[in-house]
Amino acid sequence: MPYETSQVPAPHWLQQQTPLAASADPLTADWLFDQGSLTRRLTRLSADHFSVTPLYEGWQPLRADECTSLGLAPGSEGWVREVYLRGHGQPWVYARSVAARSALQQGGLDMEALGSRSLGELLFCSPGFTRQAIEVCHYPAAWLPREQRHDGLWARRSRFDQGELSILVAEIFLPALWQATDTRLEDR
Repeated sequence: MPYETSQVPAPHWLQQQTPLAASADPLTADWLFDQGSLTRRLTRLSADHFSVTPLYEGWQPLRADECTSLGLAPGSEGWVREVYLRGHGQPWVYARSVAARSALQQGGLDMEALGSRSLGELLFCSPGFTRQAIEVCHYPAAWLPREQRHDGLWARRSRFDQGELSILVAEIFLPALWQATDTRLEDR
């Protein structure tokens, strides 16, 4: 079951030029607005001890903010994939990826077959996907897995488009990631 509730108001996703985004410290901003593959960056940070743990995958009505971002009618159904991106076994990032049912059925991408492979790596390696603007927010704690519910965690999301297919990828940076980056900086 996905980690969200309709009782929680959706966050306001904002682009880099907004005051909230500008309030991030330089290290956080570097992670939030990095245009490269997060999977590759986490793999480097973990010295190749990176893994993906699926938490939930299935068809369900998408959240209102997701429908808006994907240009869908409210309540549209889509594929939802929620995973942990791990370094050294620790959950560093919680990721939620969604796509409209109709677009997936026409687009030929089988998200059900990903398993423990990284969707991000697939998006960066497949020709024809174009990344739209990165948006950021402080993610609602109630939308996170119970063991990761912290207020004020930074999140980013962007839409990847290939023809009629759009996939919205949200990545929430968990406290263990910042501990790992602090340790890495101390080791230099």
